[in-house]
Amino acid sequence: MLSHDSIWAAIDRLAEQHALTPSGLARRAGLDPTSFNKSKRVGADGRMRWPSTESISKVLEATGASLDQFMRYVSPDSLRGNQLPEGSFPPQASSIPLLGMAQAGAGGFFDDGGFPAGQGWDLVEFPAAPGRNNGVYALEVQGESMKPLYRDGDILIVEPGAQVRRGDRVVVKTREGEVMAKILARQSAKTIELQSLNPEHPPRSLEMSDVEWVARIIWASQ
Repeated sequence: MLSHDSIWAAIDRLAEQHALTPSGLARRAGLDPTSFNKSKRVGADGRMRWPSTESISKVLEATGASLDQFMRYVSPDSLRGNQLPEGSFPPQASSIPLLGMAQAGAGGFFDDGGFPAGQGWDLVEFPAAPGRNNGVYALEVQGESMKPLYRDGDILIVEPGAQVRRGDRVVVKTREGEVMAKILARQSAKTIELQSLNPEHPPRSLEMSDVEWVARIIWASQ
């Protein structure tokens, strides 16, 4: 599972590989030079702040690094600077299930826990450390209802069963078959409050009894 520390450490490692400071890396990518400063990684309220997928995309473009290279930096072995034991390999692109958001509302594609099941799934390559991609799947954004954050054709990598917290981007499926990508604003035993990605769409409040599952978005290809 991707963690706050491992993502930031991967950015630091990418900067080092190009003889740059985090500020220099941000500047090269056309971002605010303070974007990757350590003081920006935790908010004043103590909440962890994550780099946006757009920022990471710009960094990869500016350095010429591939997503596969970046994911290798996220690998714990890579972060510690340890040599991989003989017979082991760094994270490799592996096939995970892919489904369109519109299809996801239909029955038969998920089990009760929100894990992929049934037939009709396509496949997409996603770099993942061995043993870490069990249950991870991809949803393809269809339409413009999630702009400006996600656009038509973007791929969302989803991890069912992962712990979700306030502020996480999540995919929610209702028992009526509606599937939506939102920001988790608040969740209690009885209700879940969701903030829309598109400012033109109002927030949603649902009874937990009406929710089939909630899964965290861990990556987006943009």
